[in-house]
Amino acid sequence: MAPPAKARGRQATAVQVLALLLAFLLIAGLGGVLAAGLLMPAVAGMSVVAGATTSVFSDLPTELKEQPLSQKSVVLANDGTTVLATFYLENRIVVPLDRIAPIMAQAVVATEDKRFYEHGGIDSTAMVRAALKNALTSDLQGASTLTQQYVKNVLIEAAARNNDNAGIAAAREIAGAAGLSRKLREAKLAIALEQKYTKDEILGRYLNIAQFGASVYGVEAAAQLYFTKSAADLNYLEAATLAAVTKSPTRYDPVVNPDLSQGRRNVVLGLMLGQKIITQAEYDAGILVPVASVADGGYLSIQKTSLGCMAGSAFAGSGYFCDYVTKVITKNEAFGETKEERAELLYRGGLTITTTLDPRMQQIADDQVKAGIPVDDPSGVASAISVVEPGTGKILAMAQNRSFNSTKTAGDRETSVNYNADAAFGGSTGFSPGSTFKPFTLMEWLKEGHNLSEVIDARQMSYPMSAFRAPCTRLTGKPWTFGNAEGPAGVMTVLDATKNSVNSGFVRMASRLDLCAIMQGAKSVGIHQATGKDMGVFAPNVLGSESLAPLTMAAAFAAFATNGTFCEPIAITRVTDPNGNELAVPASNCRQAIEPRIAAAMNFALGHVFEGTGRSVGALDRPSAGKTGTTSENEHTWFVGYTPQLATAVWVGHAEGMIPVQRVTIKGKYYRNVFGSSIAGPTWKRFMEQAIEGMPVQDFAPAGTDEIFGAQKAVPNVVGRSETSARAILSAAGFETVVAGEQVAADSPAGTVVSTSPRAGASVPYGSTVTLTLSNGQPPAPPPSPEAPPAPAIDPHSDPGPGPGGGDGRDGN
Repeated sequence: MAPPAKARGRQATAVQVLALLLAFLLIAGLGGVLAAGLLMPAVAGMSVVAGATTSVFSDLPTELKEQPLSQKSVVLANDGTTVLATFYLENRIVVPLDRIAPIMAQAVVATEDKRFYEHGGIDSTAMVRAALKNALTSDLQGASTLTQQYVKNVLIEAAARNNDNAGIAAAREIAGAAGLSRKLREAKLAIALEQKYTKDEILGRYLNIAQFGASVYGVEAAAQLYFTKSAADLNYLEAATLAAVTKSPTRYDPVVNPDLSQGRRNVVLGLMLGQKIITQAEYDAGILVPVASVADGGYLSIQKTSLGCMAGSAFAGSGYFCDYVTKVITKNEAFGETKEERAELLYRGGLTITTTLDPRMQQIADDQVKAGIPVDDPSGVASAISVVEPGTGKILAMAQNRSFNSTKTAGDRETSVNYNADAAFGGSTGFSPGSTFKPFTLMEWLKEGHNLSEVIDARQMSYPMSAFRAPCTRLTGKPWTFGNAEGPAGVMTVLDATKNSVNSGFVRMASRLDLCAIMQGAKSVGIHQATGKDMGVFAPNVLGSESLAPLTMAAAFAAFATNGTFCEPIAITRVTDPNGNELAVPASNCRQAIEPRIAAAMNFALGHVFEGTGRSVGALDRPSAGKTGTTSENEHTWFVGYTPQLATAVWVGHAEGMIPVQRVTIKGKYYRNVFGSSIAGPTWKRFMEQAIEGMPVQDFAPAGTDEIFGAQKAVPNVVGRSETSARAILSAAGFETVVAGEQVAADSPAGTVVSTSPRAGASVPYGSTVTLTLSNGQPPAPPPSPEAPPAPAIDPHSDPGPGPGGGDGRDGN
């Protein structure tokens, strides 16, 4: 905020300030600023200057408060060269004087202050002449030295940082007493500054702070903007053009007003010729070259510097990733104590931010997510893809079939909402993961000592809340009834329930586990709601009812890929300030979240998905695993899959809410129901095939026999026993039991066991389900009597041989 008017000191008339200025200039010229500071009160006591003038002088500072210059920050891809975006309040790149072409410095001195190397900070003759003219006429004239201009720019910069518009206006004031007071202030500070710095140091500071166009500051950024080169490589024509701009940065901007710029440049060329900086031949040739683009015969080669993440959308849709990076910076205390300080650092701090984004993979991801569902598809169905590197947490790509637009005028299929990220990092509240959440129940199943070959009863489609165990909470509510979107109900192995994504199988598994442990295990690999909250502990959540982000799923499945090591997803690998000092960046905090043997079994099981619900997607030509996901009414569909080097999550659905994706035409194809294998799976496959090209083939660690088959145990013989007795014996042996739907006729009493599946004595995984077939008490029907075989046909022309008793064929023995 601007300080109150009183803090600026009492005001004096133009005549008073002019007298004070003249006296100051005289004394400063004879004895320097120190003498001026000692003698001015005495001068102020003379009758020509009223008492108020003393306060005017006393209020003037003797030391210029310089702050680091505001510089633009740049966001780079992981190659360190691909620019994703720039951020700035002032487009500036600070460079030392030895990285600025000497001709550039000479052009500025010739134009702005030809006696720069001769005076002590002020040009008394020019200043008095200008002051008299400005005080006594309406024809305003400036006479500031480069040192004074530097002082003025520092004051403007400081006021701008504080949003002090009055301070900016005061620093630019020309007319009347206020203008003379500014000159006096500049003069006092300039003389002090000349005692602090060398001439070259002052010149270097000026060339970095001055405005060289409507939206560019400092000579380095200007050289890059107008000529696509460094300030170190400027020639005399380019230097003259830039030196011409500072008199009126907007009026003489080469892009905004090329004709006015050319006229002013020619004036500068004349000044350079007059001071023998260039030759007559150079002058004659130079004034004939238009200030225009190279294509039009000029020398402008504009390199546009777009502000913010909307520019990032031009590079393979990376605007959403760019926006994610900015939110990481503005929300992390490593970059400042307050959000305002972090934003100030991003927009003024001159940071070089190297990110994890892989340009090649980003291009593939952007292409394939839009190939799955084009941006302008009439269906309006959205899709997003997140790619994470297992073992590091690096986000390698992030795309969606929308165009990034953070303005209030965003059109159809344009949004700033990042479907891949949590609400805090992109505005999305996430999407229900459906069956892609099932692996976390499978993980707990294996942790609690079960195995993939166990046979479970997946026929039950309704469960009371009392069927579930959750010691961390109290489960209440009506019985939960559900259906199977994919895979038939029945008695099956856990591996079959997994590859066919059978809801009733996983609910049965969950009923034998600790629900709290299932959710805690999911949390250990980063699973959380997109709002930031933990996943709720309630039965339907084992089928993925709460909403989370694709990035969260990709990072979690990456833990399976790398032997159970979970890494928090990161977007930034390095941040440096303008001096090359490194700032702390958020860490991935990699940790062993799953036992390697459990992770190996997960990979084995999820690798079989390509034989089930992922059959139409198809496995890659190398070890891979994944999981389809479909919510109850096909509102959200997913495919999350991985290799040892890459984990990718693809989501498809309506971002606006739980809208069924049914009876819809997408990309010209009609779908009665969209499943995880319909669009998300093929998009994953297309991306992965291209992304892994050139990567060495790696395998997952082999799964152990205990996790696949478990401890084997013989099924007890319970044939002939009652159902109750048989169940008790099998339960004591560690088996689950179910009864076949129909009883069969048998000689044993009704209700007794006729047979078991698996049969008695068979070795099966401990904990498997044994199916009992019971007798209905009715004796089985007698088998039909065998029919006598027909007599063989006799050939009348053949010799029948001896009769049945041998001999000659006659009756008898």
